[in-house]
Order: sequence, then structure tokens, then C-alpha cells
Amino acid sequence: MTEYQQCFQGSFTSALRWPQLDELWNTLKQQSEGWYIYFVGKDLPEHSADSDSLMRFIEEIDGLLRKEHKHDYCGIVYSDDFQNPSMIKIFDPKNLGSSCGSSGQIIPPRWVLSKIPPDEIEDQAPIPMNRQRWWQNLWQVST
Repeated sequence: MTEYQQCFQGSFTSALRWPQLDELWNTLKQQSEGWYIYFVGKDLPEHSADSDSLMRFIEEIDGLLRKEHKHDYCGIVYSDDFQNPSMIKIFDPKNLGSSCGSSGQIIPPRWVLSKIPPDEIEDQAPIPMNRQRWWQNLWQVST
């Protein structure tokens, strides 16, 4: 098992409330170097993101989560360590499945931030077009 797989299958804690997510984002902004941004189901990132790209991702994913997860709690972002994270799993608010796993289907996170170069994560579900467009728009360079 690779280092990435060990970390991915390790212990994670949910940012249950929105203020906890804000604190996690602030921690990432302070530790912004060396993060890989992986959109599960797309190509693996070859390089870690620069600070500006990480900031853009945080801003955009936070907006998407708050817009589409219309609850007074977050509960769909998980970190291995809130003070010194090395991996963060972000689940798609439009594809949460059964949190207890009773359906027998494992729903992987849609996005993973990690300090470790990622390994491919299998996701049998097709990627919705709106998510693909969101991802492409996120990385389009303005002229």
C-alpha cells in the first residue's frame, strides 16, 4: 500500500460546522505550499498547485459547497488533522449517497487536497457535466 493510500484510508474528522470549515481554509492559507488538487475521476495532477491556484480553489469550492449544501451544518469536508493537515476529502453535495454505507456503494470524495502526490481513486459513477464545466472554468486563465 502506498503512502497516499495509507493516508486516504486513515482517520478523518468532519468539519461539522461552517466555522470549522472556515478555520480549516485559514489553516490551508497559512500552509499553502505543496498541495495537490485532485478532481477524482479526472487526470492525476502532475505537480502540486502554486499558492494562487490553491487560494482560487479554496474560494471557489467554498462557494460551491455553501450554495449547494443548503444546511446549517457542513459535514461534507473531512481532514486528517485540522491543525496540520496533509489530506482533505471534499464530498460533492450533489452526490453524497448513504453516509452509513448501507447501500453497499462506496461514494468517494469528488475532490482531494493532499500534500502527498495522489494515486488514482476509482469512481464508477460518471462525472456530471456541471462538475466538469465548473472544473474547466476554475482553471481558465483570464485574458
